[in-house]
Amino acid sequence: MRDFTYVKNFEKMGFGMFVHFGLYSVAGKGEWYKSLHDVSQEEYEKLIPKFKVKKTWAKDLVKTAKAAGAKYITLTARHHDGFSLFDTCGLNTYDSVHAPVGRDLVREFVDECNAQGIVPFFYHTLLDWWHKDFDDDFPSYVDYLIKSVELLCKNYGKIGGLWFDGMWSKKDADWQEDRLYATIRKYQPEAMIINNTGLSELGKVGHYELDSVTFERGKPCFVDNSDRPRAGEMCQVLNSHWGYAAEDCNYKPMKEIIFNLVDCRRYNCNLLLNLGPRGNGAVSPIDREMLLMLGKWIKKNKNFIYDVRSCDIPVEGNAVLLQGKDCIYAVMEANMSADINVQLSGASEKITIGADIKRAIWLDNGESIEREGNTFTVKPFFYGMHLGYRVAKIWLK
Repeated sequence: MRDFTYVKNFEKMGFGMFVHFGLYSVAGKGEWYKSLHDVSQEEYEKLIPKFKVKKTWAKDLVKTAKAAGAKYITLTARHHDGFSLFDTCGLNTYDSVHAPVGRDLVREFVDECNAQGIVPFFYHTLLDWWHKDFDDDFPSYVDYLIKSVELLCKNYGKIGGLWFDGMWSKKDADWQEDRLYATIRKYQPEAMIINNTGLSELGKVGHYELDSVTFERGKPCFVDNSDRPRAGEMCQVLNSHWGYAAEDCNYKPMKEIIFNLVDCRRYNCNLLLNLGPRGNGAVSPIDREMLLMLGKWIKKNKNFIYDVRSCDIPVEGNAVLLQGKDCIYAVMEANMSADINVQLSGASEKITIGADIKRAIWLDNGESIEREGNTFTVKPFFYGMHLGYRVAKIWLK
Protein backbone atom coordinates (compact mmCIF):
# COMPACT_ATOMS: atom_id res chain seq x y z
CA MET A 1 0.00 0.00 0.00
CA ARG A 2 1.31 3.44 -0.91
CA ASP A 3 2.73 5.52 1.94
CA PHE A 4 1.43 9.10 2.04
CA THR A 5 3.40 10.15 5.11
CA TYR A 6 5.09 12.87 3.06
CA VAL A 7 1.71 14.56 2.56
CA LYS A 8 1.10 14.64 6.31
CA ASN A 9 4.61 16.01 6.84
CA PHE A 10 3.83 18.78 4.36
CA GLU A 11 0.68 19.69 6.30
CA LYS A 12 2.67 19.91 9.53
CA MET A 13 4.98 22.54 8.02
CA GLY A 14 1.96 24.82 7.93
CA PHE A 15 3.55 27.93 6.48
CA GLY A 16 5.73 28.43 3.43
CA MET A 17 7.08 31.37 1.45
CA PHE A 18 6.37 31.84 -2.25
CA VAL A 19 9.15 33.67 -4.14
CA HIS A 20 8.51 35.17 -7.58
CA PHE A 21 11.88 36.15 -9.00
CA GLY A 22 13.09 36.50 -12.57
CA LEU A 23 13.82 38.96 -15.39
CA TYR A 24 10.50 40.68 -14.70
CA SER A 25 11.87 41.67 -11.28
CA VAL A 26 14.27 44.04 -13.05
CA ALA A 27 11.37 45.89 -14.71
CA GLY A 28 9.60 46.22 -11.36
CA LYS A 29 6.12 45.99 -12.88
CA GLY A 30 5.01 42.54 -11.79
CA GLU A 31 5.56 39.04 -13.16
CA TRP A 32 3.02 39.49 -16.01
CA TYR A 33 4.88 42.59 -17.26
CA LYS A 34 5.82 41.11 -20.64
CA SER A 35 2.31 39.99 -21.50
CA LEU A 36 0.15 42.75 -20.04
CA HIS A 37 2.43 45.58 -21.20
CA ASP A 38 2.70 44.05 -24.70
CA VAL A 39 6.49 43.96 -24.52
CA SER A 40 8.16 42.34 -27.53
CA GLN A 41 10.64 39.52 -26.96
CA GLU A 42 13.43 41.70 -28.34
CA GLU A 43 12.61 44.47 -25.89
CA TYR A 44 12.14 42.05 -23.00
CA GLU A 45 15.58 40.53 -23.52
CA LYS A 46 17.11 43.94 -22.87
CA LEU A 47 16.46 43.12 -19.21
CA ILE A 48 18.98 40.25 -19.32
CA PRO A 49 22.19 42.35 -18.96
CA LYS A 50 20.46 44.30 -16.17
CA PHE A 51 19.76 41.10 -14.23
CA LYS A 52 22.65 41.53 -11.79
CA VAL A 53 21.91 39.33 -8.80
CA LYS A 54 23.72 39.90 -5.50
CA LYS A 55 26.01 37.11 -4.35
CA THR A 56 24.18 37.04 -1.01
CA TRP A 57 20.64 37.05 -2.43
CA ALA A 58 19.85 33.45 -1.49
CA LYS A 59 21.34 33.72 1.98
CA ASP A 60 19.38 36.89 2.72
CA LEU A 61 16.18 35.47 1.23
CA VAL A 62 16.29 32.23 3.21
CA LYS A 63 17.22 34.12 6.38
CA THR A 64 14.15 36.33 5.91
CA ALA A 65 11.89 33.33 5.32
CA LYS A 66 13.21 31.59 8.41
CA ALA A 67 12.73 34.69 10.56
CA ALA A 68 9.16 34.94 9.26
CA GLY A 69 8.47 31.42 10.50
CA ALA A 70 8.29 29.74 7.10
CA LYS A 71 9.28 26.07 6.95
CA TYR A 72 9.64 25.86 3.17
CA ILE A 73 10.18 28.14 0.16
CA THR A 74 8.73 27.73 -3.33
CA LEU A 75 10.94 29.53 -5.87
CA THR A 76 9.99 30.33 -9.46
CA ALA A 77 12.65 28.26 -11.23
CA ARG A 78 10.91 29.24 -14.49
CA HIS A 79 7.94 31.56 -14.84
CA HIS A 80 5.66 32.26 -17.82
CA ASP A 81 8.32 34.36 -19.58
CA GLY A 82 10.25 31.10 -20.16
CA PHE A 83 13.51 32.34 -18.61
CA SER A 84 15.07 29.74 -16.31
CA LEU A 85 16.99 30.40 -13.11
CA PHE A 86 18.70 27.01 -13.51
CA ASP A 87 21.12 25.43 -15.96
CA THR A 88 18.98 24.03 -18.78
CA CYS A 89 21.89 21.79 -19.79
CA GLY A 90 21.61 22.29 -23.56
CA LEU A 91 17.82 22.55 -23.88
CA ASN A 92 18.38 26.24 -24.63
CA THR A 93 20.54 29.16 -23.56
CA TYR A 94 17.67 31.25 -22.19
CA ASP A 95 18.72 30.84 -18.57
CA SER A 96 20.70 32.53 -15.82
CA VAL A 97 23.81 30.42 -16.47
CA HIS A 98 24.13 31.65 -20.07
CA ALA A 99 23.12 35.23 -19.20
CA PRO A 100 25.71 37.79 -18.04
CA VAL A 101 24.86 36.93 -14.43
CA GLY A 102 26.49 33.58 -15.26
CA ARG A 103 25.24 31.57 -12.28
CA ASP A 104 22.83 28.75 -11.50
CA LEU A 105 20.52 30.65 -9.15
CA VAL A 106 18.47 27.58 -8.33
CA ARG A 107 21.66 25.87 -7.15
CA GLU A 108 22.44 28.82 -4.90
CA PHE A 109 18.88 28.78 -3.57
CA VAL A 110 18.88 25.05 -2.80
CA ASP A 111 22.30 25.14 -1.16
CA GLU A 112 21.22 27.97 1.11
CA CYS A 113 17.92 26.27 1.99
CA ASN A 114 19.82 23.15 2.99
CA ALA A 115 22.31 25.19 5.02
CA GLN A 116 19.59 26.99 6.98
CA GLY A 117 17.16 24.11 7.43
CA ILE A 118 14.44 25.25 5.03
CA VAL A 119 12.82 22.82 2.56
CA PRO A 120 13.24 23.92 -1.09
CA PHE A 121 10.32 23.66 -3.53
CA PHE A 122 10.31 24.62 -7.21
CA TYR A 123 7.62 26.50 -9.11
CA HIS A 124 7.69 25.62 -12.81
CA THR A 125 5.47 27.24 -15.38
CA LEU A 126 3.37 25.16 -17.75
CA LEU A 127 2.43 28.19 -19.84
CA ASP A 128 5.37 29.58 -21.85
CA TRP A 129 5.42 32.91 -23.70
CA TRP A 130 8.94 32.34 -25.05
CA HIS A 131 9.04 28.81 -26.47
CA LYS A 132 7.64 28.78 -30.02
CA ASP A 133 6.49 25.16 -29.76
CA PHE A 134 3.97 26.14 -27.11
CA ASP A 135 1.76 27.48 -29.92
CA ASP A 136 3.26 25.80 -33.00
CA ASP A 137 4.00 22.21 -31.94
CA PHE A 138 2.49 21.45 -28.57
CA PRO A 139 3.62 17.78 -28.28
CA SER A 140 7.22 18.90 -28.82
CA TYR A 141 6.71 21.61 -26.21
CA VAL A 142 5.53 19.00 -23.69
CA ASP A 143 8.71 17.02 -24.38
CA TYR A 144 10.73 20.14 -23.60
CA LEU A 145 8.68 20.80 -20.46
CA ILE A 146 9.20 17.30 -19.10
CA LYS A 147 12.93 17.38 -19.85
CA SER A 148 13.16 20.67 -17.93
CA VAL A 149 11.31 19.22 -14.95
CA GLU A 150 13.55 16.16 -15.08
CA LEU A 151 16.61 18.41 -14.69
CA LEU A 152 15.12 19.97 -11.57
CA CYS A 153 14.39 16.52 -10.15
CA LYS A 154 17.83 15.06 -10.93
CA ASN A 155 20.33 17.84 -10.35
CA TYR A 156 19.56 19.45 -6.99
CA GLY A 157 19.24 16.67 -4.45
CA LYS A 158 16.10 16.00 -2.46
CA ILE A 159 13.42 18.68 -2.83
CA GLY A 160 10.11 19.22 -1.10
CA GLY A 161 8.03 19.36 -4.25
CA LEU A 162 7.10 20.95 -7.55
CA TRP A 163 4.43 23.60 -7.99
CA PHE A 164 2.97 23.94 -11.50
CA ASP A 165 0.95 26.80 -12.92
CA GLY A 166 -0.59 27.56 -16.30
CA MET A 167 -2.50 24.47 -17.37
CA TRP A 168 -5.56 26.68 -17.38
CA SER A 169 -4.06 28.45 -20.44
CA LYS A 170 -4.91 25.42 -22.63
CA LYS A 171 -7.66 23.54 -20.84
CA ASP A 172 -8.38 21.17 -23.72
CA ALA A 173 -4.77 20.35 -24.64
CA ASP A 174 -3.08 17.04 -23.91
CA TRP A 175 -0.56 17.99 -21.24
CA GLN A 176 0.48 14.34 -20.77
CA GLU A 177 0.08 14.64 -17.02
CA ASP A 178 0.65 10.93 -16.41
CA ARG A 179 4.06 11.18 -18.05
CA LEU A 180 4.95 14.46 -16.32
CA TYR A 181 4.10 13.22 -12.84
CA ALA A 182 5.73 9.82 -13.44
CA THR A 183 8.98 11.64 -14.23
CA ILE A 184 8.83 13.36 -10.86
CA ARG A 185 8.00 10.13 -8.99
CA LYS A 186 10.95 8.40 -10.68
CA TYR A 187 13.50 10.78 -9.16
CA GLN A 188 11.64 12.35 -6.23
CA PRO A 189 9.10 9.80 -4.91
CA GLU A 190 8.30 11.86 -1.82
CA ALA A 191 8.07 15.24 -3.52
CA MET A 192 4.76 17.07 -3.24
CA ILE A 193 3.16 17.52 -6.67
CA ILE A 194 0.97 20.62 -6.82
CA ASN A 195 -0.77 22.02 -9.90
CA ASN A 196 -2.43 25.38 -9.42
CA THR A 197 -6.04 25.48 -10.61
CA GLY A 198 -6.01 29.27 -10.81
CA LEU A 199 -8.54 31.82 -9.58
CA SER A 200 -11.59 30.15 -11.10
CA GLU A 201 -11.38 26.59 -9.74
CA LEU A 202 -10.21 26.89 -6.15
CA GLY A 203 -9.65 23.59 -4.39
CA LYS A 204 -10.31 21.42 -7.45
CA VAL A 205 -8.54 18.06 -7.72
CA GLY A 206 -7.38 17.71 -11.31
CA HIS A 207 -5.41 14.43 -11.27
CA TYR A 208 -4.96 11.50 -8.91
CA GLU A 209 -1.21 12.12 -8.50
CA LEU A 210 -1.68 15.65 -7.16
CA ASP A 211 -0.74 15.83 -3.48
CA SER A 212 -2.29 19.21 -2.69
CA VAL A 213 -5.06 21.40 -4.06
CA THR A 214 -4.65 25.17 -4.25
CA PHE A 215 -6.61 28.21 -3.18
CA GLU A 216 -5.08 31.17 -5.03
CA ARG A 217 -5.96 34.35 -3.14
CA GLY A 218 -9.07 32.52 -1.97
CA LYS A 219 -10.57 31.29 1.27
CA PRO A 220 -9.42 27.74 2.05
CA CYS A 221 -11.82 24.92 2.78
CA PHE A 222 -11.64 21.26 3.70
CA VAL A 223 -9.99 19.12 1.03
CA ASP A 224 -11.57 16.02 -0.51
CA ASN A 225 -9.61 13.03 0.79
CA SER A 226 -12.08 10.39 -0.35
CA ASP A 227 -9.71 8.65 -2.78
CA ARG A 228 -6.33 9.32 -1.08
CA PRO A 229 -4.70 11.71 1.42
CA ARG A 230 -4.31 15.25 0.06
CA ALA A 231 -3.26 18.58 1.50
CA GLY A 232 -4.46 22.08 0.75
CA GLU A 233 -2.48 25.27 0.24
CA MET A 234 -3.61 28.87 -0.04
CA CYS A 235 -1.20 31.21 -1.85
CA GLN A 236 -1.47 34.89 -0.97
CA VAL A 237 0.39 38.13 -1.68
CA LEU A 238 1.53 40.88 0.67
CA ASN A 239 0.28 43.57 -1.72
CA SER A 240 -1.27 43.08 -5.20
CA HIS A 241 1.54 41.57 -7.29
CA TRP A 242 3.47 38.32 -7.12
CA GLY A 243 6.59 39.66 -8.84
CA TYR A 244 8.22 42.86 -7.60
CA ALA A 245 6.23 45.98 -8.53
CA ALA A 246 7.89 49.23 -7.49
CA GLU A 247 4.64 51.20 -7.55
CA ASP A 248 2.46 48.78 -5.59
CA CYS A 249 1.68 50.23 -2.15
CA ASN A 250 -1.55 48.26 -1.65
CA TYR A 251 -0.26 46.24 1.28
CA LYS A 252 -2.55 44.12 3.40
CA PRO A 253 -2.89 44.83 7.12
CA MET A 254 -0.81 42.49 9.26
CA LYS A 255 -3.98 41.34 11.04
CA GLU A 256 -5.32 40.10 7.71
CA ILE A 257 -2.15 38.13 6.99
CA ILE A 258 -2.23 36.60 10.47
CA PHE A 259 -5.86 35.61 10.02
CA ASN A 260 -5.04 34.06 6.62
CA LEU A 261 -2.55 31.81 8.40
CA VAL A 262 -4.99 30.91 11.19
CA ASP A 263 -7.82 30.33 8.73
CA CYS A 264 -5.66 27.99 6.66
CA ARG A 265 -4.85 25.91 9.72
CA ARG A 266 -8.54 25.79 10.64
CA TYR A 267 -9.09 23.84 7.39
CA ASN A 268 -5.89 21.73 7.64
CA CYS A 269 -4.31 23.80 4.86
CA ASN A 270 -0.95 25.58 4.56
CA LEU A 271 -0.38 29.25 3.83
CA LEU A 272 2.07 30.04 1.01
CA LEU A 273 2.81 33.74 1.46
CA ASN A 274 4.49 35.52 -1.43
CA LEU A 275 7.59 37.67 -1.59
CA GLY A 276 8.77 39.40 -4.77
CA PRO A 277 12.48 40.29 -4.55
CA ARG A 278 13.90 43.20 -6.53
CA GLY A 279 15.89 42.65 -9.72
CA ASN A 280 19.15 42.21 -7.80
CA GLY A 281 17.55 39.61 -5.52
CA ALA A 282 17.20 41.94 -2.54
CA VAL A 283 14.11 41.82 -0.35
CA SER A 284 12.46 45.24 -0.19
CA PRO A 285 12.47 46.81 3.29
CA ILE A 286 8.68 46.88 3.70
CA ASP A 287 8.36 43.22 2.70
CA ARG A 288 11.11 42.23 5.12
CA GLU A 289 9.58 44.15 8.02
CA MET A 290 6.13 42.69 7.43
CA LEU A 291 7.52 39.18 7.31
CA LEU A 292 9.59 39.75 10.43
CA MET A 293 6.49 41.03 12.22
CA LEU A 294 4.59 37.89 11.25
CA GLY A 295 7.47 35.83 12.57
CA LYS A 296 7.36 37.73 15.86
CA TRP A 297 3.64 36.94 16.23
CA ILE A 298 4.26 33.24 15.60
CA LYS A 299 7.19 33.14 18.03
CA LYS A 300 5.34 35.16 20.67
CA ASN A 301 2.60 32.56 20.53
CA LYS A 302 5.02 29.67 21.08
CA ASN A 303 4.95 28.43 17.47
CA PHE A 304 1.59 26.75 18.09
CA ILE A 305 0.55 27.20 14.46
CA TYR A 306 2.54 24.31 12.99
CA ASP A 307 1.24 21.20 14.69
CA VAL A 308 -2.48 21.98 14.78
CA ARG A 309 -5.51 20.73 12.89
CA SER A 310 -9.19 21.53 12.61
CA CYS A 311 -11.23 21.30 15.79
CA ASP A 312 -14.85 20.15 15.88
CA ILE A 313 -15.60 21.47 19.38
CA PRO A 314 -18.34 24.15 19.20
CA VAL A 315 -17.59 27.68 20.35
CA GLU A 316 -19.77 30.72 21.03
CA GLY A 317 -18.17 34.06 20.26
CA ASN A 318 -15.66 35.34 17.73
CA ALA A 319 -12.94 32.69 18.03
CA VAL A 320 -11.24 30.11 15.83
CA LEU A 321 -10.53 26.80 17.57
CA LEU A 322 -7.59 24.62 16.55
CA GLN A 323 -6.77 21.16 17.81
CA GLY A 324 -3.30 20.61 19.27
CA LYS A 325 -1.65 17.43 20.53
CA ASP A 326 -3.03 17.50 24.08
CA CYS A 327 -4.96 20.77 24.10
CA ILE A 328 -6.95 23.17 21.98
CA TYR A 329 -6.12 26.72 20.97
CA ALA A 330 -8.58 29.59 20.71
CA VAL A 331 -7.51 32.46 18.45
CA MET A 332 -9.41 35.69 19.09
CA GLU A 333 -9.22 39.29 17.97
CA ALA A 334 -8.15 41.51 20.85
CA ASN A 335 -7.87 45.22 21.41
CA MET A 336 -5.56 47.36 23.57
CA SER A 337 -6.26 48.93 26.92
CA ALA A 338 -4.52 51.81 28.68
CA ASP A 339 -5.28 55.23 30.05
CA ILE A 340 -8.63 56.53 28.81
CA ASN A 341 -6.83 59.11 26.64
CA VAL A 342 -4.89 56.57 24.59
CA GLN A 343 -6.76 53.27 24.80
CA LEU A 344 -8.46 51.79 21.75
CA SER A 345 -12.19 51.31 22.00
CA GLY A 346 -13.62 47.84 21.73
CA ALA A 347 -15.59 45.89 24.27
CA SER A 348 -14.08 42.65 25.49
CA GLU A 349 -15.98 39.68 24.07
CA LYS A 350 -17.05 36.58 25.92
CA ILE A 351 -16.05 33.21 24.52
CA THR A 352 -17.74 29.96 25.52
CA ILE A 353 -16.13 26.63 24.70
CA GLY A 354 -18.44 23.65 24.16
CA ALA A 355 -16.32 21.40 26.39
CA ASP A 356 -15.22 21.41 30.03
CA ILE A 357 -12.10 23.48 30.60
CA LYS A 358 -9.48 22.24 33.05
CA ARG A 359 -6.96 25.06 32.63
CA ALA A 360 -6.30 27.92 30.23
CA ILE A 361 -3.48 30.43 29.68
CA TRP A 362 -2.65 33.27 27.30
CA LEU A 363 0.18 32.07 25.08
CA ASP A 364 1.79 35.51 24.66
CA ASN A 365 2.56 35.95 28.40
CA GLY A 366 1.66 32.68 30.14
CA GLU A 367 -0.95 34.29 32.40
CA SER A 368 -3.82 32.15 33.62
CA ILE A 369 -7.18 33.00 32.12
CA GLU A 370 -9.94 33.92 34.52
CA ARG A 371 -13.17 32.17 33.62
CA GLU A 372 -16.61 31.19 34.74
CA GLY A 373 -16.90 27.51 33.94
CA ASN A 374 -16.27 27.22 30.19
CA THR A 375 -16.74 30.95 29.54
CA PHE A 376 -14.03 33.60 29.64
CA THR A 377 -13.55 37.16 28.45
CA VAL A 378 -10.99 38.13 25.82
CA LYS A 379 -8.50 40.21 27.75
CA PRO A 380 -7.11 43.15 25.77
CA PHE A 381 -3.40 43.75 25.31
CA PHE A 382 -2.00 46.35 27.68
CA TYR A 383 -0.35 49.50 26.34
CA GLY A 384 3.02 48.81 24.69
CA MET A 385 1.95 45.67 22.81
CA HIS A 386 -0.84 44.97 20.35
CA LEU A 387 -0.57 41.68 18.44
CA GLY A 388 -4.01 41.91 16.84
CA TYR A 389 -5.00 38.40 17.88
CA ARG A 390 -4.61 36.67 21.22
CA VAL A 391 -4.22 32.93 21.52
CA ALA A 392 -5.49 30.94 24.47
CA LYS A 393 -4.06 27.51 25.18
CA ILE A 394 -6.79 25.39 26.75
CA TRP A 395 -6.56 22.00 28.43
CA LEU A 396 -9.84 20.11 28.70
CA LYS A 397 -11.06 17.87 31.50
